[in-house]
Amino acid sequence: MPEILDEIINTWQASFEAKPFIPVIENAGSVSEVGDGVALVRGLSDAFISEVLSFEGGIEGFVLSLAPDYVGVVLLGEDKYVREGDRVSRTGRLLSIPYTQNLIGRVIDPLGNPIDGKPAPKSIKFLPLETKAPSVIEREPVHQPMQTGIKTIDALFPIGRGQRELIIGDRQTGKTAIAIDTILNQKDENVICIYVGIAQKSSTMAGIVKTLRDYGALDYTLVVTTLADQSPATRYIAPYVGCAIGEELMRSGKHVLIIYDDLSKHADAYRELALLLRRPPGREAYPGDIFYLHSRLLERAAKLHKDLGGGSMTALPIIETQAGDVSQYIPTNLISITDGQIYLEKELFHEGIRPAVNVGLSVSRVGGNAQIPTMKKVGGSLKLDLSQYNDLKAFAQFGAELDPVTQKKLQRGEKLVELLKQPQYSPMHVGQQVFILGAYSLGALDDIRKDRVQEFERILVEEAKRFRPDLLKELSMAPKLTDAHKEGISKLVQSVSSTFGS
Repeated sequence: MPEILDEIINTWQASFEAKPFIPVIENAGSVSEVGDGVALVRGLSDAFISEVLSFEGGIEGFVLSLAPDYVGVVLLGEDKYVREGDRVSRTGRLLSIPYTQNLIGRVIDPLGNPIDGKPAPKSIKFLPLETKAPSVIEREPVHQPMQTGIKTIDALFPIGRGQRELIIGDRQTGKTAIAIDTILNQKDENVICIYVGIAQKSSTMAGIVKTLRDYGALDYTLVVTTLADQSPATRYIAPYVGCAIGEELMRSGKHVLIIYDDLSKHADAYRELALLLRRPPGREAYPGDIFYLHSRLLERAAKLHKDLGGGSMTALPIIETQAGDVSQYIPTNLISITDGQIYLEKELFHEGIRPAVNVGLSVSRVGGNAQIPTMKKVGGSLKLDLSQYNDLKAFAQFGAELDPVTQKKLQRGEKLVELLKQPQYSPMHVGQQVFILGAYSLGALDDIRKDRVQEFERILVEEAKRFRPDLLKELSMAPKLTDAHKEGISKLVQSVSSTFGS
């Protein structure tokens, strides 16, 4: 009996023997301050920029600022769910966006949530918002054209696949209209479009989405939108979301066109976050790294080498100026980052010259390398003709008597300005553009009154589409403009002119 009792006691004691203690080390911090969509967190010495942090109340945020004794966190949710003293833990993952190929044709917010009333697509992976731009070795020179369908741009300031062309101008000068027309022109061109609306009004975004849907462009377009009344966090990450998705498509061998509308509001959102996180202000209260904010975004646009699939991402950032001043801080930054700019002038817009492109201040640094040979031939002298016309127009305002040669140049320039006018939502195929500009270079408008130029153009294009579609196709694909092409254009011009009159 005593032996059995001793065995029971020993077994009972063994069950209470101390097991070795293995400490679990977790880097956790606490909220010291919170408000206006940001939080200051202490105790996370190992956190890194763009890392996602998890808050006790279920909210997540990402690190945007590192200080010696705290990290600045931007909340991806309402700050009413975060309080001082709440526990904050690291996740070890970068800020990412859920991605699936079914995103094309959808309207989403910067967090990947659909806002078009359709079911949420099932994501197949997550894309980090911040990645390293393709290196020089991974790229190849820009040489394929990205046709906008706008005569002024395709003829004078051609854009290539992989280029970054800035659209700049005052408010209400047609910047977004150029971007939307470019998207509409990509139908049947095997180009996927991404439109990023930053701090836009609800009515504006609804109108853009309706336009894309009505013209059948939403089938190949993804819309990423954040509204003006939403948090600065979503306004800040919106362009990076669009860029991450576009870069994924580019690396899979596809051609992508991405619109950032507009980056001045993006810079304002970053300035707001930086000031809330106690970053020292610089010029115009922007933080010191405001240039890097946009350069690391736009440098990700590229034309990849054929060994990497040959995909491309073309960026058309939009920036708004005040009173036509292109020397402001953010516009000058964007001008120096991009490969050219299309400058829209308010005075031209009010004169009825639309698109209101200022020929003198606009430029494309890729130039003829991204132009088809026939367009390069017929558009070669247009910029010179417009420049001479503007100079003569300013001279003629003084009331000086002009010789017949000068008067003829003025009249020819006036007709060219009329010819380059183009209604919104009516992009023109490149073959038609070459045809109509070739007709101008052959003197088709010399005997046409200025007020009838656009009517003559419309009839001429309709006749070409009806009787010579083969010529229009050849003009868009031919390696050079031949005498046969010129003869075909001249015959059509003569046919229309004989019945049109002056």
